[in-house]
Amino acid sequence: MPHSTYSRQWPEGFLWGSATAAAQIEGASHQGGKEDSVWDHFARIPGAIAKGENLEQAVDHYHRMPQDVALMKELGLDSYRFSTSWARVRPGDRAANPEGLDFYSRLVDELLEAGIMPWLTLYHWDLPQALEEKGGWADRDTAYRFVEYAHDVYTVLGDRVRHWTTFNEPFCSSLLGYGSGVHAPGRQEPRAAIAAVHHQHLAHGLAVNALRERGAQHLGITLNLSNSIPRDPQDPIDLDAARRFDSLQNRIFLDPILRGSYPEDTLRDLAPFGLAELILPGDLEAISAPLDFLGVNHYHDDLISGHADDAGSDGHSGG
Repeated sequence: MPHSTYSRQWPEGFLWGSATAAAQIEGASHQGGKEDSVWDHFARIPGAIAKGENLEQAVDHYHRMPQDVALMKELGLDSYRFSTSWARVRPGDRAANPEGLDFYSRLVDELLEAGIMPWLTLYHWDLPQALEEKGGWADRDTAYRFVEYAHDVYTVLGDRVRHWTTFNEPFCSSLLGYGSGVHAPGRQEPRAAIAAVHHQHLAHGLAVNALRERGAQHLGITLNLSNSIPRDPQDPIDLDAARRFDSLQNRIFLDPILRGSYPEDTLRDLAPFGLAELILPGDLEAISAPLDFLGVNHYHDDLISGHADDAGSDGHSGG
């Protein structure tokens, strides 16, 4: 396409914004009633985090929130995507924490006062450690606990927050958290990883339906998607490796959420890990609850080879 055909005008309604995650910026890991999340716990494992860093202070957003919002206003942001911390809202495995909810209520008020539209993400990877010790996302019950947490957040913020994202990049918190172990909680259990995928899907769908019943009108999910490119498009081994990568990176998330079914090849590939046995009557109907938007985080394409001596993607994209 010739350069001259590109528009120099942004479309009407285009939003300039930025995004963060509670665990990445808040600090105050054990203040305001908050208790450990899986990332607090994971960060204490020697070698798990570069330079031995942890979540205790981060950029101290918990204490500097008004100044941070002032900086956003100075930058001219129209919108801000942030996450509420499950471990701050419902510390441990207990009821809602008023002090934690008050922090997010004040944040939303600051944003609105600054003319910045809040986009709220309910889950950006920080499962309460107390729930992980009961099985975490490998346990179906965690999906139901998530709906309780979503209910608590909506009760306090639903009058001012219009845009709701259930999960940010479930690929990372399921497959990297329970499969490769490079993300919290650091487990390397393939069956648990596949269970985590399905149970996060279920939590997403149940929460969408629950919030919709309470009046939420702009609900979605954010996925990190990638183009899966065979290194040699004439090589059947590379073609099949690219298909399998696409299945785990993209279609295992897109298809049940948008189409109400898992891909046949995904079910076949993951039969040894029990995916089909996880699906109970009504699950896929709940998981495919209608959405108002799909958030896409695209970091890079992935060049895939099925040959052991050929370096492929590390599959660690996410943020």
